[in-house]
Parts: sequence; structure tokens; C-alpha cells
Amino acid sequence: MQRRLSDYRTFVFDCDGVLLDSNRVKTDAFYEAALPYGEDAARELVRYHREHGGVSRQRKFGYFLERIVGECPGSEEAYDELLKRYARCVREGLASCAVAEGAEELLERLPGDAWRYVVSGGAEDEVRWVLAEKGLVRHFHGIYGNPQDKADLVERAAGEHGWAEPSLFVGDARYDHEVAIGHGMDFLFVSGYSEFVQWPEYVDGHDVACVAHLSEVIP
Repeated sequence: MQRRLSDYRTFVFDCDGVLLDSNRVKTDAFYEAALPYGEDAARELVRYHREHGGVSRQRKFGYFLERIVGECPGSEEAYDELLKRYARCVREGLASCAVAEGAEELLERLPGDAWRYVVSGGAEDEVRWVLAEKGLVRHFHGIYGNPQDKADLVERAAGEHGWAEPSLFVGDARYDHEVAIGHGMDFLFVSGYSEFVQWPEYVDGHDVACVAHLSEVIP
């Protein structure tokens, strides 16, 4: 990070792999949803998912049908069924996932006058539900998720509530960093639960601040 935590006036957190130890839940759900198309196809979707963390499930299943199994892009029935299977698996897994190490304590210690948002690639109702289940909702002014892209969600958060600079995006994927750069935000990469396989090279190559867990930045 370029500044002390107490200097930031707006915080944006990803959910999976940052606030919750839930990345594996999503990965397993993609595999299970795609399994009716065969193990090879399911494994290829998981590979694509891991390489494109932070991207919506809609885009990933669209890629799966068009590029991996070669179905017609207009196959709405197959697309809808993939989304339904995925959502069922995710709901079951999220119920039992743990809050990420240091997340709750860090949220308790953030500046009281700072804006705080969750911007997630997960479905908005799903993210709000699981953060309520884990007792974290009270820490945020707004919780946002797909079907909108993360870049658009940052704009939505600022428009619906408020925004002040300097701002910090806390994420665990390359796309999180790209969104932060696009909005002029500082960025902190959390590696402990990340499934972005190339994260060490990416962090070094882009001079990104990195911690394994949020407990490392608690004031």
C-alpha cells in the first residue's frame, strides 16, 4: 500500500478470498455444474475460472458453452441450467465457509468516517445473504455483486452512497487490480486464499502491495 490504512477515506473489498475463505466453494461449484458435460470439460472450465478470477459466472459459462463444449451461443436452456446448478452448489458451500483470517478485526479498526463497500463477482443477493450470515453486513455502506461488472459496481457504489479519496481496493485477483487501476485506486493483493496461480509473478511484475492475510495489516 502507498499509504497508512488510517489515511484512506474509501475502502472497497472483494468478497471471496478476501472477506471469506470461499474461493474453493466457487471452484467446486463450477466443476459440479459442468460435470454433466464430462470431466475433461469440467476441468477446463475450472482452469478458465482460476485464470479469470473476479469475472462473472455469466461470462464464464458463456465461454464454456461457446469455446469449451462448442454449443450454439443461443442455447439458453443449457446456459440457464448451468447457472441453476452452480447457484445450488454455491449456496450449500457458502453456508459453511469461514470468515477470512483477520477480516472481522480489520473491519472493526477501519477509520469510522471512511466509506466501505463490497464489490464482488458473486451474485448480489448471494453476497448480501452470506455476509449477513457471517455477521459482516454492519461494516459496509453498500454490498454489490453481479450481474454488473466490478468496474460498473464501483461507479454504482460511489453514486448511491459517497466516495472520498484516497481510496483502496482489497482483492485477490488480477481483474481486481485492473479495476482499481481504472478508477485511480491504490490496491492491496491478498494471496492466502487466492486461486490465481500466477499471482507471485503478477504481484512482482506490477509492483503490487501484497499480504497473505488481512491480519497482517491490522493497525
